[in-house]
Amino acid sequence: MARWEPDARGRLLHAAVDLFAERGYEATTAAQIAERAGLTKTTLFRHFADKREILFQGQEALVALAVDGVAGAPAGSTPFEVLHAGVFALCTMHPAERRADQRGIDALLASSPELQERAVFKRSTITEALRRSLAERLGDDRQAAVLADLGVRAYYGGFAVWIASPVDGPLADVVADELTAYEAAVGSLGATTLASSSAG
Repeated sequence: MARWEPDARGRLLHAAVDLFAERGYEATTAAQIAERAGLTKTTLFRHFADKREILFQGQEALVALAVDGVAGAPAGSTPFEVLHAGVFALCTMHPAERRADQRGIDALLASSPELQERAVFKRSTITEALRRSLAERLGDDRQAAVLADLGVRAYYGGFAVWIASPVDGPLADVVADELTAYEAAVGSLGATTLASSSAG
């Protein structure tokens, strides 16, 4: 008899996080995850190539959000405002009620070199997508590369602070603080350069 499948991806995520925490990533099989989720192994592999990808199922959506956010920035926006539009769009993937799940996933990533390697690939994919969309919007490849690196660093830094914080609040607020800090750091570098040139 076919298993009930609504929200299969979400159920597989919860099952995977729980089992990886209980038994370890290496010791947990795809069949065990499917069973815990109340699904068949065939259903799992219809959604994901392997058990690792269950934890990274939001990558395509994040890339699309970043690209659409940059494209949707109002006409006349400054480069930093365009960057903000792309980065804040990423934050919409992480509602406050899913913060506990994210804590569990982060703990798993720290315990597995294989998962860490996949996380690096995810981050680089998001950065490259943001860079390309910024380059298309701004018409400056170098500026786009710097902004994309800064934006993704602020997004990940803010995310780490957000999931560790006991205080409720939207991720976008924390990421906004990170962006402001990085932009101030970039501005201070420019001021330092000008001061050094004047002194010379």
